[in-house]
Amino acid sequence: MMQKKFIPLSVPNLKGNELEYITQAIETEWVSSAGEYINQFESQIAQYIKVKEAVACQSGTAGLHIALLCCGITKDMEVIVPALTFIASVNPVKYVGAEPVFMDCDDSLTMDPEKLRDFCELECRFENEKLINNQTGKHIKAIIVVHIFGNMADMEKIMDIAVAFNLKVIEDAAEAIGTYYLRGRYAGKYAGSIGDVGVFSFNGNKIITTGGGGAVVSNDLDLLSQTRHLTTQAKKDELYYEHDAIGYNYRMTNLQAAVGLAQLEQLEEFIRIKKTSYDLYKQNIDSIPGLELLEFRKNIRPNYWFYSLYCHEDYPLNRDEIIDYLDKRSIQTRPIWGLICDQKPYLENQSYKIEKARSYVEHVVNLPCSSNLDKEDVLYVVKELTLC
Repeated sequence: MMQKKFIPLSVPNLKGNELEYITQAIETEWVSSAGEYINQFESQIAQYIKVKEAVACQSGTAGLHIALLCCGITKDMEVIVPALTFIASVNPVKYVGAEPVFMDCDDSLTMDPEKLRDFCELECRFENEKLINNQTGKHIKAIIVVHIFGNMADMEKIMDIAVAFNLKVIEDAAEAIGTYYLRGRYAGKYAGSIGDVGVFSFNGNKIITTGGGGAVVSNDLDLLSQTRHLTTQAKKDELYYEHDAIGYNYRMTNLQAAVGLAQLEQLEEFIRIKKTSYDLYKQNIDSIPGLELLEFRKNIRPNYWFYSLYCHEDYPLNRDEIIDYLDKRSIQTRPIWGLICDQKPYLENQSYKIEKARSYVEHVVNLPCSSNLDKEDVLYVVKELTLC
């Protein structure tokens, strides 16, 4: 197999109606934060996720910021967050003046519900319907659950804990649109639709994209009404420019929504393609000593967004050497993010038994996974891993 063209990690697939819809938006001159494509995109997202409504916004980060505000998270409160995630999942906690408490992951790479329960029971006290952190004396009011790489957290256990300790649940489903439970209490429920509020990202590397952009979803119509209000500068009277709160310029544009609508039309096909590539990777990588392609939860239909290669100690190269080796052969890979609790802005924040997350960070490499990846691309990557 000859040296190939550059194989990127994850790039958009824009082969649907994107150009047609954008052209129509431009021709009608609805290009900013109003227009029919925004309304259609919000409606189609809500219908797909099976929630009452959706509010489109500028980014997943903006969506998390507003979700925290609408869940009543304020200064001097705390929010339980995963240590293993992208930093944008945690920064909005600081935006609202609250502080994060970091939790370990389980083997799904998502928040460990057993450690979460232990922390709530052993490190906190529950009084007057509030969970109080014994170490800081602060009210812990919410959990941000991140569905990593298209996998899904154990929402049955997490929701039970949330109910027991009166915690709001914000689902960061930025990487998991299209993932849903096949069995159990939440059979048929999509990532983002189980907690109090769900947030999606449509950044350029996600399974569907609007270039930037995000969405907030919920079955709580009052929460979504407040979300829509705050994302459009909190206008009480649009004609006379009366504002009743500090609002934000967080509305998605009609141009972005035009792209998003075309992308959403193709989502199930993208998932089918990504599953095919994942299965081909796994079939071949399982025969390479020292390498393992991490699996998704058995009781879900994942969207197969990212493919995580676990490098065991008996493989000839370590994580960084694999990344460098493949880069020299025009294959783009990446490690998992550095743990957020180890980042400079968060060194003073509380962490609870961060163990498994550290191991995964040291051993996981993410492989090319675009929805326009073809069979030859996958086999080329596998061939190079075999030669290591």
